[in-house]
Amino acid sequence: MNKNFKHRLIKYQKDEVLGYEIYSRLSILKSVKEKNSKVLKKIAEDELRHYSILKNYTHVDLKANSFVILFFVVLAKIFGIVFCVKVMEAAEGGAQESYKSISNVIPEAKNILEDETRHEKLLIDMLHEERIEYISSMVLGISDAIVELTGALAGVSLALQNAKLIGVVGVVTGISASLSMGSSEYLSQKAEKSGHPLKAAFYTTFAYFITVLALVIPFFLFANFYYSLALMFFDATIIILIFSFFVSVVKEISFKKSFLEMFIISFSVSTISFVIGYLARKLLNVNI
Repeated sequence: MNKNFKHRLIKYQKDEVLGYEIYSRLSILKSVKEKNSKVLKKIAEDELRHYSILKNYTHVDLKANSFVILFFVVLAKIFGIVFCVKVMEAAEGGAQESYKSISNVIPEAKNILEDETRHEKLLIDMLHEERIEYISSMVLGISDAIVELTGALAGVSLALQNAKLIGVVGVVTGISASLSMGSSEYLSQKAEKSGHPLKAAFYTTFAYFITVLALVIPFFLFANFYYSLALMFFDATIIILIFSFFVSVVKEISFKKSFLEMFIISFSVSTISFVIGYLARKLLNVNI
């Protein structure tokens, strides 16, 4: 066995032992349903078996990177098991092609390839999670909060020119709007007789409210409303970035398209509102 080929096998071996550790840890999380836990344990066992097969050729004993394991466990706890598994799938995208390329040298690679294909089917079957089922409700809450609140705060900023006063307006407006959005989502889901209207309303309201908090906090941190406004837009961009990534991974859609769409809409509305606020202050001669 030449050195380059052995390095390739060691790389595959590292991936297998890492997969074993991650799937094992995910299977024992409290948030994972019993059926899904069994699937993850089965996949973990297969990964360990693959590792042992490769070890017979490399004669190298390897350990998984504990920081990478921790990263995926934290990822699962924050964004859910589905998101975590999707990220792992993306990271292991070339695994099947890799084993296919060495199957003429290592006979067992064909069996590993079959296992990897079966894993995909098992994972697709288990990909049902409450936070994913109500992802459209969260999208509604977050996107509406960003578009409406950045627009409203940008609009009143030049009119009021007082950071804390703008922040108070944002809190009152945001809470009212989040309850209103939740109520609308509840009535909409109930009328369509789909899913659980109360849960959909909760996810919409919660997503809206959390976004509101992130957007109004800057106005209570700085006396200068221009600094607050700048930080608000920065917060909005980060929220759009994180949520677009989450949606693109789970829904398997273009991250760039998802991000740009929400970003352009939000900041276009904010710019228009900012201009309206400026004109309102000048035309109405408002001084606070």
